Amino acid sequence: MAEAANRTETFTHKLRVAYFSMEIALENDIPTYSGGLGVLAGDTLRAAADIGVPMVAVTLVSRAGYFRQQIDPQGRQIEHPDDWDPARYATRLQATVALELEDRQVWVGGWLYVLSSLVDSGVPVLLLDTDLPVNDPRDRDITHHLYGGDETCRMKQEVVLGVGGIAMLQALGFKLMGYHMNEGHSAFLTLALLQRYAYPSEDLRPGESPYDLPRVRELCTFTTHTPVEAAHDKFDYELVRRIYGDLLDPGTVKLLAGEDKLNMTRLALNLSEYVNGVAKRHAEVSRLMFPGYAVHAVTNGVHAATWTSTSIAKVYDQHVPGWCHEPELLSRADRIPDDMLWAAHQAAKQALVDKVRELTGVVLNPDLPILGLARRMTAYKRADLLFTDLARLRTLAGDRPFQIVMAGKAHPKDAAGKQLIEVLHAHMRDLAGVIPMAFLPDYDMALALLMVSGSDVWLNTPLRPLEASGTSGMKAAFNGVPQLSVLDGWWVEGCLEGVTGWAVGDDSPTANGHDAVALYDKLGQVVLPLWHDDRPGWVAVMKGAISKNAAYFNSHRMMRRYATEAYLR
Repeated sequence: MAEAANRTETFTHKLRVAYFSMEIALENDIPTYSGGLGVLAGDTLRAAADIGVPMVAVTLVSRAGYFRQQIDPQGRQIEHPDDWDPARYATRLQATVALELEDRQVWVGGWLYVLSSLVDSGVPVLLLDTDLPVNDPRDRDITHHLYGGDETCRMKQEVVLGVGGIAMLQALGFKLMGYHMNEGHSAFLTLALLQRYAYPSEDLRPGESPYDLPRVRELCTFTTHTPVEAAHDKFDYELVRRIYGDLLDPGTVKLLAGEDKLNMTRLALNLSEYVNGVAKRHAEVSRLMFPGYAVHAVTNGVHAATWTSTSIAKVYDQHVPGWCHEPELLSRADRIPDDMLWAAHQAAKQALVDKVRELTGVVLNPDLPILGLARRMTAYKRADLLFTDLARLRTLAGDRPFQIVMAGKAHPKDAAGKQLIEVLHAHMRDLAGVIPMAFLPDYDMALALLMVSGSDVWLNTPLRPLEASGTSGMKAAFNGVPQLSVLDGWWVEGCLEGVTGWAVGDDSPTANGHDAVALYDKLGQVVLPLWHDDRPGWVAVMKGAISKNAAYFNSHRMMRRYATEAYLR
């Protein structure tokens, strides 16, 4: 306990921004993330550690993780628990705080994990945990499964994250300059802040609000991440009352969070002074979804050191010294000799080829191009767009051979996403002997790095305008891998046709129905001929991806934007 107290006190003397996220990718082997949102949160904190932005993060311990994915011979996803022991990686906090849930007292403890830094003591991450002997057995597993359980469990998790997180920060003595909500899951923290900054009743005039709304707004920043309506959490007010009682005056809550249901996104929008989307296009879409709100655009970025393969990093170290700390220096990538960059890419490609053989038994040819495709398996991501016309695909492969490597998890309750994985495996069987293909099970950060660095072309084919940002193509850019993508999310900003990669179709609202034909045309007429017939031309596009995209779409630039525009306003 003394060790935990001493470690915590290291961080409590400095004013910090409290960053709340339901999931954070801390390390590959700590399964407190499910996909892009958590990986983005991890990259945010790693960048903060690198450049000295004073932050403290709050998340759930998720002892059972998200899930480990197994694929059976028919291509069906099977989920297994992904248990981990926080004591192996973190130090137990010396404080516990109490919440009232369903008329029971629930104690919340936690763990301290520190993201290391070269510039100061690092960024502390608090992993909230209800698995305490003092708690009722019904409450000990609230923080076990990331996005697990039913709606009741989900709401309890979000109360623990938002309200429990606020209480824990106060109990530990953190001095805070503001609160950053990464998506709406933690928006209950705003209600806790309203309770904290309520006026004494004797100071109020008749009809005057008891809550200092401007003060709370001044403290809060909110980043929204999705244009998909179903992804915005909403809870029936009867459920809210049953679980947590009357949080505040019911009329005030409905005014802030919605008349029919408690909408976590609306709550965060109404109680945040600074609101942003995660790409310019996403901010535009969000302003249409939520008219009347000022939604800024801070386009996502990825963490340079985390998402660059060893072989490519060695080349950067030699020719662009300092790139890890100042990724914008990669704008000088044109000074890298072509043969050196190509050799480094081939080393990364061989690592992917070896992993594919290890995991699936599929033998790929490192002398043929690999199309990489990996993402959360859900309908709007359209991972099957490439397979719309199998005859056309066979013709393309006959003219200029290529290979395909895929990966991705479907949420256990997403039946359509699971079906999509089965469909992809059916296509693999249909094209056996024509196009070498592999689907890598249990997609995680380690597999992601192998894929974004070892592929030759990175595919992304979402349904417009539902891709808020999409950061996998940014990771590919750090490895000199150009992207072939639908113009949505960050690619609207990052695509310089034939320079950083290529667009699938245009960005008109009617383009979705023509994307398959556009994809085949671009592959057959531009991408594959360039790879097979013009190596210097291909390497020029690799350098364009590095110098134009990696140099800009990085988390250091993103964090500086947050610091100057949101935190220090």
